[in-house]
Amino acid sequence: MSKQTILGRVTQLAKANVNALLDQAEDPQKMLDQLIRDYTNNISEAEQAVATTIGNLRMLEADHKEDVEAAAEWGGKALAASRKADALRASGATADADRFDNLAKVALGRQMQSEKEAKTAEPTIAAQSEVVDKLKAGLDSMKDKLTELQAKRDELVARAKTARAQNTMLDAVKNIDVMDPTSDLNRFEEKVRREEAMAMGKQELAASSLDAQFESLEDLGKASEIEARLAALKQGRAA
Repeated sequence: MSKQTILGRVTQLAKANVNALLDQAEDPQKMLDQLIRDYTNNISEAEQAVATTIGNLRMLEADHKEDVEAAAEWGGKALAASRKADALRASGATADADRFDNLAKVALGRQMQSEKEAKTAEPTIAAQSEVVDKLKAGLDSMKDKLTELQAKRDELVARAKTARAQNTMLDAVKNIDVMDPTSDLNRFEEKVRREEAMAMGKQELAASSLDAQFESLEDLGKASEIEARLAALKQGRAA
């Protein structure tokens, strides 16, 4: 995995907007649980990749240190050989002096090669150090985000459930308003009133029939009384 890929992945995960993801989720609780698992797995993978990047950087730093130390060592050897050559030449041992001067030249060549390798590695080390710093910061941000997500999980789930319940209630109220049962109630009341009126009519009808019967009885009694009085009159005249 390249350092650009690692850095981009860590940065993207660290900047992930949890609320935006929840807005798109049908089941917030499952979404959060899955998000926590994904974050945990990605952090683990990122940690391994970052550890590898840091390991490579430390190897570059170690090689650079060896080159710097080697350059210093070869410089010391070149100086020692040069001084030895000067001493031999002063004593008249020209051949030996030339041999030590040649050794000094070889040491200087090695010193220059080590210095070159050290200098060449420095920009790479600087760039790698910057990448490692960003990766570490990204990992810290991811871990903070994961901790925050875990801490707020119950709160976010509760809020989502509350919102769902409120929406359900509002939908129910809306349906009640649309149906408006007042008209059905009025029709039922009218039906009851008609039945009550019918009962009252039957009562009046029954009462009228009973009165008629009593009136017929009264008429019958009146006729009998008349007949009795007529009979009495006739008896009185006969006497």
